[in-house]
Amino acid sequence: MLKLLPLLLLIAYLAAMWFFSAWRLRRDLDENSTRLDHPRLNDVLMQLGQAMDLPPVKAHIYEVEPVNGLAAPDGRIFLTRGFIRKLDACEVTPEELGSVIAHELGHVAHGHSRRRMIDFAGQNAIRLALSAILGRLIPGLGAWIANLIASAVSARLSRQDEFEADRFASALMIKAGYGTAPQKSLFEKLDRLSQQRSNATPAWLLSHPPTPRRIAAIEANERRWASD
Repeated sequence: MLKLLPLLLLIAYLAAMWFFSAWRLRRDLDENSTRLDHPRLNDVLMQLGQAMDLPPVKAHIYEVEPVNGLAAPDGRIFLTRGFIRKLDACEVTPEELGSVIAHELGHVAHGHSRRRMIDFAGQNAIRLALSAILGRLIPGLGAWIANLIASAVSARLSRQDEFEADRFASALMIKAGYGTAPQKSLFEKLDRLSQQRSNATPAWLLSHPPTPRRIAAIEANERRWASD
């Protein structure tokens, strides 16, 4: 039993981290968000809901400035105030923001949000274990290598999730009558913004696959669906 104690303590520590992270995120979203009720988006929310044989999609505005969308572990969908400002400035269209909402719905449908919280704990476990092992073998560099490996694992999982959510969003946007053009045009707009402001990459593009690969995947899905 004593031999298992370190492992049990690690599991308890990671579980505590998971619950604390989930609680902190939920509290922040509760305190800093309002129900999305925008005259230019209400029709889009209704169309997306009808495409799933459901009432209008419910979404919220997260009162932060970075341009981003978010699917919370409890299934709620958020657009940031930064995205809404771009809509009001006519820099993005309602249909393009509809593609963001559809993408976040994809994360919910595939269970990505909860899985990412679990992955976060798992990555910390990998980091701690590798740091202990490599720290003995390569003093001074072990922790750095461990962080690099854990980050690479995290990035790979994140990219897989994004492609799955993109695929869901494409199917939903097509069924809702919008097609994938808004989805692809938004990627291109955000990509141009990141190139113009090298130090201000939109949060929605961080830890995501490159824009050309995402667009190519969407178009490949369209061709496959058309041939079925």
